[in-house]
Amino acid sequence: MSENVVHLHKHTDTPAAVDTAPTVLTVVPDAPPVRPVPLWVRSGRAVKTAVTHERTRSAGRAVVRHGLYTFNGGRIAARRAWDGRTGSRYERMIRAAEAAGNLEAAEEWEERLQRFRAARHHRRMDLLHSPVDAAKGVAVGAGMSVGVLVALGVVLAISTGQAADVVTPLSATIDFIALLIRIVQIVWGPAVTIGPFLALLALWSVGRKQHAAPQWALPAKVRSGEGEPITPSIVVKALRDLGVPALARAIKEMGDAGASMLGPITIAGCGVEVDVTLPSGVSTNEVQSKRRKLAENLTRHEHEVFITIPQAARTVRLWIADSGALDEPIGPSPLVTDETLTADYKKGKAPWGQDLRGDAAALSLYQRHLLITGLSNQGKTVALRSLALWLSLDKSVQFLMGDLKGVGDWAMFDGLATTLIQGPTDEHVIQVTEMVEGAVGEMNRRIQAPPGTTFPPLIVLVDEAQVAFMCPAKDEDKRPYGGSKANSRYFMAVRKIHNQGRAVNVLMWQGTQDPTNENLPKLVREGAHTRASLALGTESQARMALGDKAVDGGAAPNLLRPGLDRGTLVVASDGITIPAGQSSITVRTHYIDDDAAKAITDRAKALRDGVTTLHAIDRSAEHDPLADIAAVIGDAPRVRTKDVLARLATRNAGAYGEWSFIDLKRVLDDAGAEPYKSDGVMVVSRDRVTRALANRDTDGSASVE
Repeated sequence: MSENVVHLHKHTDTPAAVDTAPTVLTVVPDAPPVRPVPLWVRSGRAVKTAVTHERTRSAGRAVVRHGLYTFNGGRIAARRAWDGRTGSRYERMIRAAEAAGNLEAAEEWEERLQRFRAARHHRRMDLLHSPVDAAKGVAVGAGMSVGVLVALGVVLAISTGQAADVVTPLSATIDFIALLIRIVQIVWGPAVTIGPFLALLALWSVGRKQHAAPQWALPAKVRSGEGEPITPSIVVKALRDLGVPALARAIKEMGDAGASMLGPITIAGCGVEVDVTLPSGVSTNEVQSKRRKLAENLTRHEHEVFITIPQAARTVRLWIADSGALDEPIGPSPLVTDETLTADYKKGKAPWGQDLRGDAAALSLYQRHLLITGLSNQGKTVALRSLALWLSLDKSVQFLMGDLKGVGDWAMFDGLATTLIQGPTDEHVIQVTEMVEGAVGEMNRRIQAPPGTTFPPLIVLVDEAQVAFMCPAKDEDKRPYGGSKANSRYFMAVRKIHNQGRAVNVLMWQGTQDPTNENLPKLVREGAHTRASLALGTESQARMALGDKAVDGGAAPNLLRPGLDRGTLVVASDGITIPAGQSSITVRTHYIDDDAAKAITDRAKALRDGVTTLHAIDRSAEHDPLADIAAVIGDAPRVRTKDVLARLATRNAGAYGEWSFIDLKRVLDDAGAEPYKSDGVMVVSRDRVTRALANRDTDGSASVE
């Protein structure tokens, strides 16, 4: 009972009942003691709430802001007055020119300083004689004025006949002067009183226009700086506050003339571009490593500022986007808007998108292996597919495709690609590996052809290639399909194409996610002539994707925003126009959806005689050459013999990978479906092969009537 608290409750319905109502004792067990909150605690909480309230903080910022506007406005006005009266401006320009190593400019500013000093000396010498000259001038002027007034009075007296009018003009002038003196006496007192306030208002106005207050005290709109145009002073201040001591000291010695470091600020697409020549003792990588801080100093987001290294020594090139401009779409692809557009593998360039300056970015695919990397769901497949869509409009190009994602992103190439394998399983990896090995066989056949022989382009495309490299499956000889060792079948097939395929137009295109040494071996990624990357997670991944040279030159796909910069690529290739002195270019690719892609492939199919697409590689030991020839011809009335050989090698690399024209001719001659010349090239007739098969199935004979 000792821990219980006894509460007294008096039932008082009216004031009069206070003395007469009975007292009721209520025992509340285990009730905590009720202690009054000290007054000083409540006062402290109230003060804390008042101090932290947004209105209080806004009022405090306003007081500090307007006070510093006036104080710093006075400093600015005093400095301007000092610059106007002395040669300090010229001296700052001389120091800036010397710091930049421009001796000619330094000499020119020194000559201007000498002229300024000579003119100032001349003015000071004139001041020594000015009082005497002024007194003489006043005396002469007063005498002439009195004479004129008297002459005017004489004329007035003659006109009126009153002698007193002789002094009328003079007295009127004296009265007017007295009136002016009286007005000055009346106005002088208020002017002396109001004058200091007007002077303070003028200083406040100067400070406000220059935002002469700390950043935290400025209004929210000014602090954000959204949409603020880029000017030389803004760039210089951003560099000064970058946190590089040598750079800050050099700019401080230059004074306001730090803008001499800057080249012309030019409009470049949806932003501006400026070259900055760094002072001695400051390296370009010190600026590159502080990209985020530089962007924030320029009131931009990190992804809106790009730093590259041009050819000039000690120079960085800044491209600064207009605020929010990179979040706007770039418009549809010419492949979608122009239905008459065709492709030229050798001389043409694929319309891929736009660079940051808003210029069209086109990529040459001629004899270049291709690698595109990036995080998942960043637009890798669409970017890779848009290149294949353009190239499909060249009817001479053949495709072997493996989609190891298998969700239908490449389904529109059915009837256009010679082989199209879609699926993510180990069995699909095995099929894709044998497809690539078949391309190696075709490459070897082409290499052994007579010198001067030309071959149609064969694009071997594998999307989600990391699935192949990571595949644990092994063949009957215990050789792994995946991996990066010398016995890895997929790895070695890709390496062989990289080594020799370019010379005979057999090209390897790969798309892969999240590059690492495990899912994208070093030899494979370095074998690609064109390397492009979407958003990545780390700088080490960026180096794997694009190479050390591109990253050291400013390429930074790891700084792209996942999701927000979907479809934006950093490209390192000699197949695309890159500004002089840069090692890479950033491209915002056109988005082509599945419906538009299907419409483009329909146009591409109309250009061709018809292609039978294989969806699996026949790995059976038994094979029927004549039936396989009929299968690879498909619905086309005739197919060139070299195309038949290429399709056979793709269909069954083990059986037909080493075939030559002689082997093909032997089978066809034996069946009575001999190849013949059409328009100067050897072709195989579909009707002849079909009749040969029909006759063989009927009577076992391969002869054709």
